[in-house]
Amino acid sequence: MRADTTLVVNNSAELVAVLPFLMGYHPHETVALVGMRDGRIDFGACFNLPPPDIAETDLRSETREVAAGILRQEPELLVIVGYGPPERITPVVLRIAEVLQTVGVRIDDVLRVHEGRWWSYACEDRECCPAEGTPCLPPDSVIAAEATYRGQVALPSRRDLVAQVASLGGPVRVAMTAATERARKRFNGLLEGEGATKRIRQAGRLAVREAEKRYRSGGILTDAETAWLGVLLTDLAVEDYAVDRTGEHEWRVSLWTDVLRRVEPVYVPAPACLLGFTAWQLGRGALARVAVDRALDAEPGHELAGMLHQLLGFAISPAVVRRWRR
Repeated sequence: MRADTTLVVNNSAELVAVLPFLMGYHPHETVALVGMRDGRIDFGACFNLPPPDIAETDLRSETREVAAGILRQEPELLVIVGYGPPERITPVVLRIAEVLQTVGVRIDDVLRVHEGRWWSYACEDRECCPAEGTPCLPPDSVIAAEATYRGQVALPSRRDLVAQVASLGGPVRVAMTAATERARKRFNGLLEGEGATKRIRQAGRLAVREAEKRYRSGGILTDAETAWLGVLLTDLAVEDYAVDRTGEHEWRVSLWTDVLRRVEPVYVPAPACLLGFTAWQLGRGALARVAVDRALDAEPGHELAGMLHQLLGFAISPAVVRRWRR
């Protein structure tokens, strides 16, 4: 995830309040790592808690992997936030903090959030951080309202985020099944005679540009257009063309989410990857992850999905890539 850097977070209470909006959902049984640079949130990474019966050696190994991913971001400061009860959170976040400090990462604070309260492991002032915890800011706090005003949403759970990229059913699925059958026949027509490869790629590029134009202006594709685009994206050159055109635009999230949810299952990988790549560039790591997971579920050996899976697994921030390019 990446913060809207125009949001000013002044203290731990505001950070706790705004994190669900930056992640896209309210986390449970999770550890979030928030990197700071020049006084602003630079990146965030989110990890599920290890099993409660994990061996100490395995915990150390997983923690070192987390630390390696964070080091690649080169944060100036880091805040660690664990979501859950103390018996699940305390050993994990303290182990992560210990490992990161050992390799030179400056830890600004280590927090725990549970049942509407938060605690700081770094603050020993009981007037500032009482033993019973500090109440979280209300849902209508100023910082939450500002995040909402800027279009950021905090869904109730990650499950709700997964549902946002799931296939549509009912009448939509019936219509798309029929539209896809017609698109397949149309595609087969492109294969007849010489120059089939050129015809497919020309048709694919035209379909991608038309879809971009439609969503840029606030429109949507018809069932026939969605099915046709989904079929054409099975050509790797067309998929590459669409990937090369991705950028940091919210309308692209709408485009590829819509296509992903409407295409037939066999055509899921390409639009899922395009949604994942777009979301990653926008700093919406949680959405990128669930999109890539859909691609891999549909086709475990999909090359682009595998690359994106590694990109997300190494917690590479788009900000890091931009700095490398500069």
